[in-house]
Amino acid sequence: MGIGLGIFLIVVGAILLFALNVNIPYVSDDTLGIILLVAGALTLVLALVLQAQRGRTKHVQETRYDGPPPA
Repeated sequence: MGIGLGIFLIVVGAILLFALNVNIPYVSDDTLGIILLVAGALTLVLALVLQAQRGRTKHVQETRYDGPPPA
């Protein structure tokens, strides 16, 4: 989900920055595009770091010794 969200934010930010000329009151569309591009890049990097960390996790199964096995 994090990788998809990062790509989505990058795409929307690039569209606002390069393709659209919209007059949003109190907000510049170029500034909003840059903010979304940076947020998307940070989200993408964070998702990749967390995914790599999850891949290095070792799962250990504990077994409990309850005496000798039944005959």
